[in-house]
This record gives sequence, C-alpha cells and structure tokens, in this order.
Amino acid sequence: MNRFAKALAAPLLALLCLAAAAQVPQPPEIAARSYLLVDVTANQVLAGRDVDSPVEPASLTKLMTQYLVFDALRAKKISLQQALPVSVRAWKMPGSRMFIDPKMQVPVDDLIKGMIVQSGNDATVALAEGVGGTVEHFVQLMNDQAKALGMKNTAYKNPEGLTTPGHTTTARDLSILATRLMQDFPEHLHYYAIKKYRYQGTPTANDTNRNMLLFRDPTVDGLKTGHTEAAGYCLIATAKRDFPNLQGRRLLSIVLGTTSENARANESQKLLNWGYTAYEGIKLFDANQPVATPEVWKGAVRTVKLGRPQAVVVAVPAGTAAQLKTAVARPDPLVAPFNKGQQVGTLRVLAGDKPVAEVPLVALEAVEQAGVLGRAWDAIRLWIK
Repeated sequence: MNRFAKALAAPLLALLCLAAAAQVPQPPEIAARSYLLVDVTANQVLAGRDVDSPVEPASLTKLMTQYLVFDALRAKKISLQQALPVSVRAWKMPGSRMFIDPKMQVPVDDLIKGMIVQSGNDATVALAEGVGGTVEHFVQLMNDQAKALGMKNTAYKNPEGLTTPGHTTTARDLSILATRLMQDFPEHLHYYAIKKYRYQGTPTANDTNRNMLLFRDPTVDGLKTGHTEAAGYCLIATAKRDFPNLQGRRLLSIVLGTTSENARANESQKLLNWGYTAYEGIKLFDANQPVATPEVWKGAVRTVKLGRPQAVVVAVPAGTAAQLKTAVARPDPLVAPFNKGQQVGTLRVLAGDKPVAEVPLVALEAVEQAGVLGRAWDAIRLWIK
C-alpha cells in the first residue's frame, strides 16, 4: 500500500467504525451504579452498564420470596385464603412494615399485598415461615431456586433484603429472576400494579406503593422497589405497551444505586421511554406458526413442523426492520422420532449481515418412527443420497 493509500485508509476505517456504531442506538446517561434494560417480549438486552457487578438487592430480594410463595400456591402447599400466624420474629422486623402483630392471623392474600405494596418485612417473614417452616430453611430454598434459575452471582442471607454480609446479587441475575417471575406466574402479576393497600387496623398513612411509576405511567404495571443505606434507591420497573404491529410489548428496566425515590423513578422512566422509541419490536412468526417444514427420514410422516409455542419477536433499531433476514440452521438429515417441544433447529435473524438474535426452533408436533419396512426403505434412500 503506497503512502497516499495509507493516508486514506485510516480515516476511512474510522468512518466505517462510526457508521457501524451509529446503527446501534446509544442509551441515555443513567445516574445509577448499574442498570439494565431488557425487551422481555423479544428476550433481548437493549442496554446496560456494570450488569455483573455485585450489589446489595435491598427489598428487591422480595422478588425471590414472592417466586417461592407463588410456587407454593401453585403446588397447593398454601392457599390465598389460609390465615398464617404472625411470629414475634416477624412482628419485630425493622424497616418497612405492614404493621401486623402476634395477635393476628393474616390471610396469605393480604400478606402478599403487604409484602409487595408496602414492602413489609414483617409480612415477608410471616410468609417465609409459612412456606419454609423457618426463615433459615426458607433462605436455603431461595438459594436453591436461584441456582435452578441460573442466577450465578446471587447469594441470599434473608428473605426481606436487610443489609447482611454476603447478601448480594447483580443486575443480570435480577433480570433473570424478574423475567421468570412474570413468565412463570402470570396469574399473580396483578399484585404488582396495586397502588394502595393496607390491612384492617393498620395505619392509613402506610397504604401507598413506593413505585412512583405506577402513578405516572399507565403502561407500567410493576414490579418492585428497594432501599437501604448501602444499596441506595433501586427499582425494577416493567411496562407493557401496544403498537400497531405488536400488541403487548413488554420491557423491563433495572436501576440500582440511585440517590432518591424520585431519581430511581426518573431514571427508570428514561430507560423505558428510550427502549420503546430507539428499538421497535418486530413479530416474525405467530405462536405455533411453522417457520420451516423440512423432510423427515424414517418417520411415520414425511415432514416435521418447526416453530415456537410463543410468537417469534425480535427488537431492532427503529427504522431497520426492512433489513431483516432469517435463516434456519438444523441437522441434515432429520431422522425420526421427534417429541413435541424437542429442539430441532435454530432460527437465525440478521440485519443485513449482522446477527440480531438466535431463536431455538422446536417440533410443533410429535413425529413417530415409521414401521420396519418404512425405516428400511429410508435407510436405502439415505445410503443412495
């Protein structure tokens, strides 16, 4: 390369790098120790900073407590109408409280509201004891569930989130927990949108949900606030908005370590609004719609339908939807049998030549093996092929 060509190459390379960077929307400045924005509908991370740095979760801890309570309800170990006793330990919990005492027998439904709306540490301990027998056993269940969900950098020491050495998590792990909580227990998500609640006989001034976005943004329907001196002011917020091409698009913002209640609400709102405008959700295939129908060998039928039980949605920078391309990667040949729901291939989504997402494809219907003659004939055909 001559001197003139070298002189042109450097600025040209810089321009190309800038052009590539310009295609990825840059998030706004977020005044927090760490943050994360996830498109839940598309299962994509849109923005984040220090998402694997250890942080104190404060009352965001209660999301795991809620997960285990909802799981116990589904397993019928407890019921919403069941009244649980209030132990002295629960009654004496410091910090945010529902203001229940040992003279009360409180229904699980009310304890859940007290834990979510009022962030009551007393309600949380009462539920932990009701589900786990003891707080200590319940904490072990929390850590077991964290491992099962793939929360690799989380350690729980209590069910309510008060500052304790070693009680830490990360923004990434919190996103896993919050997403699974919404996906696994949709029947209980209404609790998180309750703006005001108090149990009969408790102070009327203690009735307001601390999530300010519930009062500011009608599309916000959860999820949980947290605050201790060490953790700062934290908020996991989620919103669901409708668009002409995609109904019910859900985003999740996690903002950790801000300086005030107002700041955590403002920074969360900023993230959500940016996510909805900077990225658009594109539905590529409906739920249970075949993405591909490849040939099957040695099967009772000749083809298998590949797709997803959920709609296939991707999030792309606004205005770039026309650049999307898809390709299916799968084993060849496909040899039966296949179970319904078994992963058989992958849908690769690209914007131009850049990968956007990879979505597992599963068999939408079971494919049984052919009989002896059918399998023998296909074995000959495969040998010839």
